[in-house]
Order: sequence, then C-alpha cells, then structure tokens
Amino acid sequence: MTSEDTAPEGAETAQPQITFDDLGLSEATLRAVKEGGYNTPTPIQAQAIPEVLKGRDILGIAQTGTGKTAAFTLPMIDILAAGRARARMPRTLILEPTRELAAQVAEGFDKYGKYQKLTKALLIGGVSFGDQDALLARGVDVLIATPGRLLDHFERGKLLLNGVQVMVVDEADRMLDMGFIPDIERIFKLTPFTRQTLFFSATMPPEITRLTEQFLSSPKRIEATRPATTATTIEQRVIMLPGGDPRTRRAALRAAMTSVNVRNGIIFCNRKTDVDVVALSLKRHGFNAAPIHGDLDQSVRTKTLDRFRSGELTFLIASDVAARGLDVPDVSHVFNYEPPRSPDDYVHRIGRTGRAGKQGASFTLVAPQDKKSLDAIEKLTGKPIERAVIEGVPEAAIGDPRDTGGRGRRAEELKKEHSKRISEKKQRFVKRDSERPEASTEPVKQTEAAPSDAPRTEEAKPAPRQRARSERSDRGDRNSGAEKRPGTLAPHDNDAPGFGDNMPAFLKRK
Repeated sequence: MTSEDTAPEGAETAQPQITFDDLGLSEATLRAVKEGGYNTPTPIQAQAIPEVLKGRDILGIAQTGTGKTAAFTLPMIDILAAGRARARMPRTLILEPTRELAAQVAEGFDKYGKYQKLTKALLIGGVSFGDQDALLARGVDVLIATPGRLLDHFERGKLLLNGVQVMVVDEADRMLDMGFIPDIERIFKLTPFTRQTLFFSATMPPEITRLTEQFLSSPKRIEATRPATTATTIEQRVIMLPGGDPRTRRAALRAAMTSVNVRNGIIFCNRKTDVDVVALSLKRHGFNAAPIHGDLDQSVRTKTLDRFRSGELTFLIASDVAARGLDVPDVSHVFNYEPPRSPDDYVHRIGRTGRAGKQGASFTLVAPQDKKSLDAIEKLTGKPIERAVIEGVPEAAIGDPRDTGGRGRRAEELKKEHSKRISEKKQRFVKRDSERPEASTEPVKQTEAAPSDAPRTEEAKPAPRQRARSERSDRGDRNSGAEKRPGTLAPHDNDAPGFGDNMPAFLKRK
C-alpha cells in the first residue's frame, strides 16, 4: 500500500465501518499494515481483498489514487504464505506498463510482506540480465515485470510460466496505449488456464473488454469510483493563450509557475520531445527542473524520481506514460503544457495532486487550436473549468504563428544541424567523385594477344563489360608471355578463357 491507498476526502465509501481486521487478512499482514499507519481500507480494497482471498478473478475499474495496488498486494502476500517457489517457475506474476510502477509494487511487497518469508524478482529494462537470471534460478514467489523484459527472459530459456497461480495485469488501458496488448495476450497463453487473474484498468475501451472476456473467468467486477471524476480537493484553472507556438506556451508556463507558491510540481507534456525542450528551457530560466520519460536510461529515471520525492528537485517534467501511477505522496501543483490527447488522461494528470485529503491545484495551458480538447475535458468532468488571468502570460503570440507543433527552438536547432551534416556529407561525395580519374574512352589497341574480328574505332566502342574482359585478357597475356600454360587457352585460341580443352562448342568462334 502506498500513499494512493488512502481514499480522497469526500470520496464515497461503501462500508465506512469496515476495518482491515474485517477483511480476512492474516495477523502478520495486518501487523505490517497497521505499522504503516493504515486502519480503514478504501472502497476497492474493502471489496476486492475478500474476493481475492476466495480465489475469484477480479475486474477492477480503478483510477489512480483509489488504493488498487494494496487491493491485490495484501491478499497475494497471504496466498503466498503457504507453498514454496521452484527454480525458474514463479508462483505469481504482476505485469506493469512502466519500470517505475513495477519498482513501486516491489516496494509494497517489501513493506507489507516483511513478516512473511517471500522471495521476489523485479524484471525491468536498464538492469543486467545476469542479476535477474540469478534470482530466477533460485526461485521466486513474486515476479514483477514489464511485458517486454519478461518475454526476453522467457525466450532466452531462463523462465517458465506454467507454475503461475495468480496473475495481475495492472494499468491495462495504459498497456493498450503503449502497444503491449499483443505481448499481454501471449503471456496469458503461456500461463495455466487454472490461474487466478486480477485485472485492473482505469477505462474499458473495446480492446480491453475483449481481453477480459477472453482470459477472465466469471470475474467479480469492482468499480472504485465513477469514471473520470476529479477530487474536490483540486483547484482547477485554465490559462487561455493567444497562440499555440512553443515560445508563447513556455512563456505562459513560466508565468503560471511563478504566480503561485509552488512547493513542488509536475509539468505534463504530450510528446517526449517537448519534455526535453521544456526541461531545458526551465533550467535556463533558473527553475530547478528535470525531465523524465521512457527514452531516458533507467538509472537516470530512478535518480530523478528519488530527487523529486526527497524534495531536492522542485519540478518534474514528464510524459503521461512515465508519470502514470507514480507514488509521489505530496505534490502541490500540476501544470499541463497543453491539454492531453484524451480527456481521461486529464483526470489522471491532475490526480497527482490533492491526494489523501490534501489541497492541490492544476493549471492547463489552452491555445485556440486546443478548444476541442478543452470541450471534451469539461464534458467528461461535467463542469466548466475556471479561466485564470495571470500576469506575465503573453497577450500576443511571440513565436512563429505557423509553428503549432510545440517542437521548440532546441528541436529546430537539432534539425538544422542534422540537415547541415547531410549537406556536408553530400558535398564530400561529390568532391570525391569529381577527383576520380575518368574511365578511358580511348579505343582498345589491337595486339596479337587480343585479336578482334573488326577494327574498333571511336564510333564503335566496345561495351563496358566487353572492354573489361579485353583488359583482363591483356593483363593475363602480359603476365603469361607467349607460352601456353597447361589448362589455359593460348592467345591465338578461341576467346573463351577458363574452359581449357573442354570449351563448349557453342562458345567457339566460327
């Protein structure tokens, strides 16, 4: 259980009187939970934990901040208390879309399974295969992995999935966005059909629905909250921009960040290229900021996230995939560099703040071309978002009005540098070709060593292939002299070198 495991203030609970003591958890697990400072479960925990302990499949419609991680972690700890892992055959499998989420779930098992003797392995990219192979070889009770790295180990013969008793698919809709659904289907087919499946998703698009119908058996459906609701503890604002070019957006973002007392904040961008450009721009203007997205090395991502959690880093610039479900317990502000592509993502983004009953605030930059996205967000949340007027926001577009892609100056500089390198490379090739000696157009001299049926003139040059053969013949004759070597043709023999006395009749010159 993490900080997301406390229900937001004002959230409706099904049975407020229920405590963790009523859910059927073991004494060892309850002891760890109470030491973590928790006594009352969130609605999804209260509904899911007893059903998981009964062995039922679960379909959880759960957003970030509802406590779903503990809803499957706590009962799994008790299920695994009986039994023993075998080499290369994990007993349970948890699939996460990102490395950060996988590491977060692993921390939960460490914290709440400390009184159970459980073994676990974390299979994520950016970590050596050798260390992970060693853990698998000893046998693990809990295997937490991203789909790609899991299949890498399986294909290398280091992992068997026919011993999986419980399988968890977390953040399934994000798996869909990242293109992992074919991998998920393959992994399902590699596990026993008798497994217990716990499936969680914030939304249920048709592809996810098809997956649950194919691989879940009479699941217990649990909806933690009404889809696409925002916490009442978040103060939401929209900043209208005169244009959507990158310079205007970055100037407005800086104005918004300095207009309020920000303890720490997350800036969301739709594209990874924007993440890097915005982070660089903010650092140049004196902000304590750093980027985090999927293209960065795992060690860099982990270090950046640790700095943000500890308070050493004030601003985290992130893509949706990198920040989905991150356990950062106390974020004061969220800034949307532009509205997200999906209105559902807006709910997930601003859900990073205002958690556990604390107050939070969000600002979204909206240019004229973003109006449809804003309309979709307000339709989904069921209420208009208040417009904010902030000093320092440009009153007129300050960048190229044709540049609406948000690429930024640095991206343009990189593009120009790349074009310059390509141009220089082409020039080098042209210069090299111009310095090469031209192929001779002189007629081939007739010698006794290279007889011909007709004289060759400028008007009747030999074809390139014929000329090359003639030149090779000249070189061979000069090296061999007038003698005929065994197995070769003498200069006065028919022109078919290489056949010796066995030359086919159709090649002999008439």
